[in-house]
Amino acid sequence: MADFKDQVVVVTGAAGTLGGVIADAFLAAGARLVLPDFAGDRLEARFAALRGKPDHVLAPGADLTDAPGVLRLIDAAAVTLGGIDVVVNTVGGFRGGQPLHEAPLADWDVMLQMNLRPTVLVCRAAIPHLLRRGRGRIINIGARPGATGVGGLSAYGASKAAVIRLTESLSEELKDKGITANSVLPSTVDTPDNRAAIPDADPKRWVEPAAIADLVLFLAGHGGRAISGAAIPVYGLS
Repeated sequence: MADFKDQVVVVTGAAGTLGGVIADAFLAAGARLVLPDFAGDRLEARFAALRGKPDHVLAPGADLTDAPGVLRLIDAAAVTLGGIDVVVNTVGGFRGGQPLHEAPLADWDVMLQMNLRPTVLVCRAAIPHLLRRGRGRIINIGARPGATGVGGLSAYGASKAAVIRLTESLSEELKDKGITANSVLPSTVDTPDNRAAIPDADPKRWVEPAAIADLVLFLAGHGGRAISGAAIPVYGLS
């Protein structure tokens, strides 16, 4: 197992299934965590054991689409924990199922607001702290439709494609400063929500959250030191 003892890791969306599993994996590897999520009750219930612990920062109710709020949160966490080493952006959402000419135009605004803006704002706030370290890792969660167009998912796919291009640009900006930036592209993730939404599918063909967490920790650790600008597919059997 990778050792993240004394490293400070930001995992956004930690109240969700994937974010929670990734945060658990970093915690088991000795990391100190910064866990912002808008779903305050779920976050506090999910990580009740960390409440009040000086080595971790829970940020329930955090609105990661609010630029000043994100900056205050990241800066305060860095002061409290002594810096930031790794940023993992899992926040996102999904809308789709209709062709472009039938889908509400509002879907485009919602998808960019949910899937791109939080990643931009968290990276923008965290990068100065990574630069002070002289090293760091950024891992952004994209999605398969961001790499390959899917009918009925134009807004979702475009927003996730934007995450991939953003990550590639960050890699070019930061790779000479000891900071890597990569994106991970899951297909359908095996979560309770997806099982409920697609009851006739075979979840054995989907991707386990733990498999994604394994990849994220590899990229964040010493083994991922020479990988930057990659968009890595994690498709399982789908």
